Amino acid sequence: MVDIAARVWNHKWKIDPIVRSLIDTDFYKLLMCQSVFRNKPDTQVTFSLINRSKHVPLAQLIDEGELREQLDHIRSLSLSRGESTWMRGNTFYGKRQMFTPEFMDWFEALRLPPYHLERRGDQYELTFEGSWPEVMLWEIPALAVLMELRGRAVLNGMGRFELQVLYARAMTKLWEKIKTLRELDGLRVADFGTRRRHSFLWQDWAVQAMYEGMGEKFVGTSNCLIAKNRDLEAIGTNAHELPMVYSALAKNDAELARAPYDVLSDWQEEHDGNLRIILPDTYGSEGFLENAPDWLAGWTGIRVDSGDPAAAAEIAIDWWTARGEDPTQKLVIFSDGLDAGKIEELHKQFKGRVRASFGWGTMLTNDFIGLTEGDALAPFSLVCKAVSANGRPTVKLSDNPNKAMGPEDEIERYKRVFGVGKQEALDVVV
Repeated sequence: MVDIAARVWNHKWKIDPIVRSLIDTDFYKLLMCQSVFRNKPDTQVTFSLINRSKHVPLAQLIDEGELREQLDHIRSLSLSRGESTWMRGNTFYGKRQMFTPEFMDWFEALRLPPYHLERRGDQYELTFEGSWPEVMLWEIPALAVLMELRGRAVLNGMGRFELQVLYARAMTKLWEKIKTLRELDGLRVADFGTRRRHSFLWQDWAVQAMYEGMGEKFVGTSNCLIAKNRDLEAIGTNAHELPMVYSALAKNDAELARAPYDVLSDWQEEHDGNLRIILPDTYGSEGFLENAPDWLAGWTGIRVDSGDPAAAAEIAIDWWTARGEDPTQKLVIFSDGLDAGKIEELHKQFKGRVRASFGWGTMLTNDFIGLTEGDALAPFSLVCKAVSANGRPTVKLSDNPNKAMGPEDEIERYKRVFGVGKQEALDVVV
């Protein structure tokens, strides 16, 4: 097992790049990239870094030269032969050749496009522009670099023994969570923590701890590189990015209202089984389900990613029941801001009512809360989102208004088109 504290100490001599591979990314990114490659390859998009936690001054903590070094290194990466073999030949979700030869030929030749980086006060402006299939693959590695560089800035002043104690305490903290969760009968948990992980090495350790500590209750990881290296299931479906861009491309309100369903119609042509998971909250879950075509009720399940998770699951149960579906056979994936206590609570509340599963993210791979002076390693909310498509702004409403993004006039238009009324504002921690 890697001595993480020693490796962190050695980071001072720049031994390791942060992102080592183009598949050091979430599985849903590769699935979505193939869908975009097939359906919208010429769409021009802009992705932008958004730090929701303004109290974390990234430009003060992270040296611009070092950030550029890491981003430039990512641009030098290409798919290795072993990675290509894994993608072409592995079975994902019970399906061989998940990725088409045409997509793989393109991916094997890919180098990520240029970036634009500029300091703005205490924050960085980081943007990526170009064709959608290329630019979208910047999101996860860009976030991973910024999260880890912020961590290195904090850790840089610590000595060897201090680092050893820090990581020993963090390991103990995570192991106590695992001991609690493994007692829950029928639990299913996956690692969803790539985007805001403390570091690659720490995520890899956390995944190994989950595998050993939870056995069959641990169903896999969203991180493709770790899944490949550890012979685990790669887990993931789709994300808000698809409806956000499809909606931005709509020429009028009628097309806008159809856009979130057009996304899933395209998805249905490519995937079945456990990959047919609805993410309903991009423009409000209740309105999405109320206006959804009947064929969507037959999909495998729903992912809950904003708002009150219990309330969202109840809405889904009522919707399935009204559509003549059996909720006990449906999969509900909870994935928003989870920690062990919330996982335990939701598992007990919905056990037997749905097939509940949990995508455990930041608080699995980046819970150093209370372990440093001033909580300098506490996780924070950093995202990299598509902000425009073919020159039109994107919008996300979410079931939590504190997660909304886009120009104010467009937000109001989307609320009108999708019938979004008053929403409960919840704190965004991660």
